Amino acid sequence: MRNFFWINFLFLFISCGSQQEKIFPAKQHLTESVYASVTVQPDSLYQAYAPVGGILDFNLLEEGDMVIKGTPIVQIVNNTPKLNSDNARLALEMAQANYSGSSAVLSSLEDEIQSATLTFKNDSMNFIRQRRLWDQNIGSKLEFENRKLAFEISGNNLKQLKNNYVLTRKELATKVQQARNNYASSKISTQDFTVASKIKGKVYALYKDPGEIVNTMEPLAAVGSASDFIIELLIDEVDIVKLDLGKNVLITLDAYGDQVFEAKLNKIYPKKDERSQTFKAEAIFNDPPKSLFPGLAGEANIIIFQKEEALTIPKEYLMEGNKVRTVDGLVDVVLGLQNLDRVEILEGITETTEILKPEE
Repeated sequence: MRNFFWINFLFLFISCGSQQEKIFPAKQHLTESVYASVTVQPDSLYQAYAPVGGILDFNLLEEGDMVIKGTPIVQIVNNTPKLNSDNARLALEMAQANYSGSSAVLSSLEDEIQSATLTFKNDSMNFIRQRRLWDQNIGSKLEFENRKLAFEISGNNLKQLKNNYVLTRKELATKVQQARNNYASSKISTQDFTVASKIKGKVYALYKDPGEIVNTMEPLAAVGSASDFIIELLIDEVDIVKLDLGKNVLITLDAYGDQVFEAKLNKIYPKKDERSQTFKAEAIFNDPPKSLFPGLAGEANIIIFQKEEALTIPKEYLMEGNKVRTVDGLVDVVLGLQNLDRVEILEGITETTEILKPEE
C-alpha cells in the first residue's frame, strides 16, 4: 500500500513537471518606445484677457468665427480710464501753460531778471563813479562803501535769478514731458476697452456673457490657429531622459479608433509638473487627420530604438530582473531593448536554449 502511494506521488510530480510551460527565444523585430498621454490643441492657442476691469458690453464675435490680427472680439464698458485720460489731458495743458503760455512762470522770472539787470547796471555805474571820486579823495568812505555794497548785492541777486530761471525751466520741461507721457498712457488705456485678436485664426471659446463683470485676472476668450494643430504629450519623469527631438511618434486618438497617425517630437519642456509628476512635450503631425478639434484625447508611443532580428523572450519569463530558468537551472542574462511584452536578450542564452516559465 505504501509503495502504491509513492508511485502515485511520483507520477503526479512528473506529470506536473511535464506540464510546465516552455519556450525557446525567438528572433523578431523589436521596438522600444515611451508611452505618453495625448491632447490635441490648436497651434498658438492663447487666452485673451481684459486690460481693464469693467462690464462686458458685447461679444462682437461667436465661437467658431475666423479672425485676423486686430479683429475686435469683445467690448468692455469702463468709465475710470476715460476720466483718468481727461485728468491727464488737463494736467498736460497746465504744464504746457506754465512752461510756455502767456501766464507762464518763466515769463515772470524773465521780468524779474530784466528788472534785476537794470538795477545791477545802475548800481554798477554808481559804484564806478563813486570809486573814481574816491580815488581823487573826493567824497566820504561811507558813501563809497554803500555804493560798493549795493553793487555786490544787485550782482548776486541777478546771478541767483538767472540760476533760478535755468532750474525752473528744466523743472517745467520735465513736468511737461511727464504730463505728455501720462496722457499718452491714458489714451492707450481708453483704447483698450476693445479686446482684439493677436493672431490670425479662430475663436474657440468665449467665457463671458454681456452684462457680466470682468477683471484682468479672468480670460474672456480663447483664440488659436484654425489649420495648424500641435500634439501635447504628458510623459512620466522616469522616461523623459530617453527622449530626443526628432523622434518618431505613433499617435492614436479616441475619436479615430485604431487608426494610427505619425508625428515628430519637436519640443520638450524642461520643467516638471509637480502635481502630476510628468513632463510636457509637443509633437507635430506628419499627415494630420482631416478633422481636428481642440481637446481631442488619445495615446502616443515615442519610438526610442528599433532593431531587426533581436533575440527576445516574453517579459513574464524573467526572474529577479535578469535571470531565466532553464532545464539546467537559473541563468543570468544581459538585457537589451524592451517593450510592454518582450525583452531582448544580449547574452546568456541562445535560440536553442529551452527556458521554463516561472511558477506562480
